Amino acid sequence: MPLTMLSLDPAPFPLLPAIAGGGCVPGPRLHAPRRFCWPLRAASVAPPAAEEPSAAARERLESLSQVAGVLGTQWGDEGKGKLVDILAQRFDVVARCQEFFNENTQCVIGNGAVIHLPGFFKEIDGLESNGISCEGRILVSDRAHLLFDLHQIVDGLREAELGNSLIGTTKRGIGPCYSNKVIRNGLRVSDLRHMSTFTAKLNTLLRDAAMRFKDFEYDNKILKEEVEKYERFAERLEPFIADTVHFMNESILQKKKILVEGGQATMLDIDFGTYPFVTSSSPSAGGICTGLGIAPRSLGDLIGVVKAYTTRVGSGPFPTELLGKAGDLLRASGMEFGTTTGRPRRCGWLDIVALKYSCQINGFSSLNLTKLDVLTGLKEVKLGISYCTDDGNTVESFPADLDLLEQIKVKYEVLPGWENDISSVRDYNDLPETARLYIQRIEELVGIPVHYIGVGPGRDALIYK
Repeated sequence: MPLTMLSLDPAPFPLLPAIAGGGCVPGPRLHAPRRFCWPLRAASVAPPAAEEPSAAARERLESLSQVAGVLGTQWGDEGKGKLVDILAQRFDVVARCQEFFNENTQCVIGNGAVIHLPGFFKEIDGLESNGISCEGRILVSDRAHLLFDLHQIVDGLREAELGNSLIGTTKRGIGPCYSNKVIRNGLRVSDLRHMSTFTAKLNTLLRDAAMRFKDFEYDNKILKEEVEKYERFAERLEPFIADTVHFMNESILQKKKILVEGGQATMLDIDFGTYPFVTSSSPSAGGICTGLGIAPRSLGDLIGVVKAYTTRVGSGPFPTELLGKAGDLLRASGMEFGTTTGRPRRCGWLDIVALKYSCQINGFSSLNLTKLDVLTGLKEVKLGISYCTDDGNTVESFPADLDLLEQIKVKYEVLPGWENDISSVRDYNDLPETARLYIQRIEELVGIPVHYIGVGPGRDALIYK
């Protein structure tokens, strides 16, 4: 999302962004299979009522600021949705750049998101078929950009052109949609209210794609069918459309509690990630403000979500990647396969250099360490604590130069592992001593406390520290 808020794309921010597989593109996103607005995220279906939280949990949750954010620190798939689902129970508004719907909150898809209406309505239909009414519960920014099927087709054609140098996109059309936004010929939700000019604008997008790609099919019949489809969409979407900038700022003035979730993650940020192997929006803290239209001074606590190890999908540098059996073991134990695409994720040790870089950019107040249980059974665990060149010179921070990043050497710190199953542990002091040592060492190296620790896939498998 620039936080790509409400982008409904797996790239930017969650705060009112849309989702990548479905309706909205880059912005913060809330949960994987739902994707109507990639940068922003409305909220996921409310989970079953959980048992009463412990005193420690209540204290931690109640101490959060009026406007709080949850952002990914690595290359995505850190497990942000689980924490957001839990926190959402104590907030009035949940905004995102990706998908997300919580039954007990007002959900917002912000201007930073891109929204794929067929995917959006499919999600709405799924929710309502399960007895969850969305009427008056989801707001879609009139400034959010529309992601068309043509964007998805173009995304695939672009990747095919790149051959072996492909970026590794999800082919959801997020990049092409943001491209149109930036060159100022994209269509926004507000354009649906002016169908007299909508046809000409959509014709421009289709014509440009046909001129650029010989395999892109386009004629007047296709244009007519698209326009007719979007006339129906316009009527159905109208009750959801709102000036979300006004809504968000009024909510702040009314002292409502607001939770923002970013899509994608910091290392996929268009500016700060491993460019060009990144998303098309800003899923770092700055994307919250630009993707939702709220002032920086409104932001309070920002929670960075980080796996106990590192993963990434698609192409691009990965300094701590484990190849061979070691990587396969982590992948199998952590079920590291793309939620939307099913692609196997590349796995490696926790990269402290990249994590510190992410923390600097976002200014996190605390961290949520997820999937600690996946490391159970390893005789030793490693932390990639620094980078150096072939000649031994230390690289002070995460470099922009991909050639350097591909050749970089990682210095590791080796810590003892633990054998005992930790999935049922709910008190920090009940964790094995070596697991606590691992967490404490991460805190020391990045200078930020770990307040939430995931120890299993269950919603309640969370330790509040």
